Amino acid sequence: MTVYLDIIWALNFLFDSLLLYLTAIILKRDFKYWRVFTGGFIGSIIILLTFTPFNDYSGHPLVKLLFSVVMVFVVFGYKRLRYFISNLMTFYLTTFLVGGALIGTHYFVQFDYQLSSSVLLASVHGFGDPISWLFVILGFPIAWHFSKTNIENIEMTKIRYDQLLDVCVCIEGNKLRFKGLIDSGNQLYDPISKMPVMFVSIANLGDDLPDVITRLASEPDSIILGEESISPEWENKMRIIPYKVVGQEHQLIIAVKPDEIIFEKENETLLVEKGLVSFTKQQLSSDDAFQCIVHPKMLTTTKKVQTHSKVS
Repeated sequence: MTVYLDIIWALNFLFDSLLLYLTAIILKRDFKYWRVFTGGFIGSIIILLTFTPFNDYSGHPLVKLLFSVVMVFVVFGYKRLRYFISNLMTFYLTTFLVGGALIGTHYFVQFDYQLSSSVLLASVHGFGDPISWLFVILGFPIAWHFSKTNIENIEMTKIRYDQLLDVCVCIEGNKLRFKGLIDSGNQLYDPISKMPVMFVSIANLGDDLPDVITRLASEPDSIILGEESISPEWENKMRIIPYKVVGQEHQLIIAVKPDEIIFEKENETLLVEKGLVSFTKQQLSSDDAFQCIVHPKMLTTTKKVQTHSKVS
């Protein structure tokens, strides 16, 4: 049987290089491409050792670990032990992710190898099963991209989770609870009082809201133009604020001054001393992870009112 060693080696060299490249992307490490390919070349040497008298040693776990250490060292260098261990563990994580995706997909699809012609198998037997090779060659880039994308999504979810907090808006005897996202891009202020403005979506709150809040969210233009009237109590709380968005130079929104705005985060309860709320029927999060966008300035004008307990 003829074994096409150069093809097998080239494929492993490419895969090792891509895994090292994915590791660098996940960790956001500075790297040079020639180092990545050098690391991939070192990893592919194990394939060559398989056809030498060192075959018995090349498959040993300690030898594979040694090769992995050298690969990571060549690509990322050594600054301190924790830095190096992080690189090495992430390299193994990417390997398991991509390899696991391939194996899982393989058993999920369950190719029928009996469909392969025996003549075709005999003609390329040195390459291995042609269906397996085709699956690996096509599946590896897909698995690589899938792993990269999902790790980035996990990272974004973590960042977003760190910026989430519970928000309680108390107004006219009503306590409205939301999940809020702290957004540094929200820089809207009332031009007169200089109070920061927080956006709150009531898209999924149903009929539990006071009618006046629903009207403020759904008919702001009519109220601003005087076509619709609201009670004097709410008029005293209402502010008309100029608002600029992309594609629209001048726009007006309604914000109200609630009785209290309370933030709950990490077992702390914080009372916002200055802030306005603008209600909208637009859904702010496609997956409903949050219902309001918190102005970052609000976090600098708070005072602690309670610890290790929630507002009832």
